[in-house]
Amino acid sequence: MTGQAARYTGPLKALIVDWAGTIVDHGSLAPVQVFIDAFARFGVALTATEARRPMGLPKRDHIEALLADVAVARRWQAVHGRPASAADIDRLYDAFLPLQVAVVGASAVPVPGALGALAAARTRGLKIGSTTGYSREVVEALLPAAAAHGLTVDTVVAAGDTPVGRPSPLMNWQAMIDLAVWPAAACVVVDDTVPGITAGLAAGAWTVGVAATGNAIGLSEADYSALDPDARAARLALATAELTAAGPHAVVGGIGELEPLLDAFEALLAAGKAP
Repeated sequence: MTGQAARYTGPLKALIVDWAGTIVDHGSLAPVQVFIDAFARFGVALTATEARRPMGLPKRDHIEALLADVAVARRWQAVHGRPASAADIDRLYDAFLPLQVAVVGASAVPVPGALGALAAARTRGLKIGSTTGYSREVVEALLPAAAAHGLTVDTVVAAGDTPVGRPSPLMNWQAMIDLAVWPAAACVVVDDTVPGITAGLAAGAWTVGVAATGNAIGLSEADYSALDPDARAARLALATAELTAAGPHAVVGGIGELEPLLDAFEALLAAGKAP
């Protein structure tokens, strides 16, 4: 005799959001420059495009992924006469961390629509969780700066809080534990990176990609707004296609466009459909 849990048909219970590029730091600019500066301390040049490619991973994993890039590995070899080791990854991360702590507060400005989206989610009874590739030390500097702009969440799961970070589902599951919400089908994950989208899907949650404000375009609010309409549309289309390829349930320009999707997800749940 086998048992089977009844399919969940109730309302949404939680929104689990990423930080940089999703609710703060339009263009996810803060981590990029810090990666460039940290590598420069070891004599290795890094372009902004290279620095962005692994975005969404925990920052130590991000550094490891950068050093696995053929071009970056070649530059490291040329400067140091040998491939990068695990100890080098640790040294780079140790250089990265204080640089990131020093600048993250200045990048805590909410993206357009973030405050309204979180307020609307709370009004409909959702708890607000969050995950981030930032370590706990960086989060401790980020939270008060974000709160000064009126942005608060109910829990933050930082890189290192779970045995494995993105693209695994563990950080999202930890956020659900912190919020005391289940099942995963009652949760919506919002992220601006492929690893974050992959993590949301792996967790079994409704998953939404964010294109305009995030890493895929990588521009400040001012620079994005300054693009001529055709260039802006082209950049947005490319970013949307990149995130769509990861398989989310939807991709929006910014989190301010989220609320109609919450209605749609609840309608699907009521109809007996799961993420």
